[in-house]
Amino acid sequence: MTEDTNKEKNKCRNKGKAMFAYGIIQLSSNVVSAVALTAIAFSFCSVKKEAKVFNDCVDEVRASGKSSSNAVRFCNGGKK
Repeated sequence: MTEDTNKEKNKCRNKGKAMFAYGIIQLSSNVVSAVALTAIAFSFCSVKKEAKVFNDCVDEVRASGKSSSNAVRFCNGGKK
């Protein structure tokens, strides 16, 4: 009977170790996901700033009397 209880304890320890490892893996994957989402959010901020600068450029060129298409071409780096 002692051998049976020792085997059962070993099974429980192995299951406990496996569950602990699973928990650590799950936690680390959540941390990686959070970092990735933060990086994506910061990239959206820079895209928003770039779009604002582009729109300001188009408005400025249009104010000088050029058409919208010419203003967009100029702000994209085209000819004057």
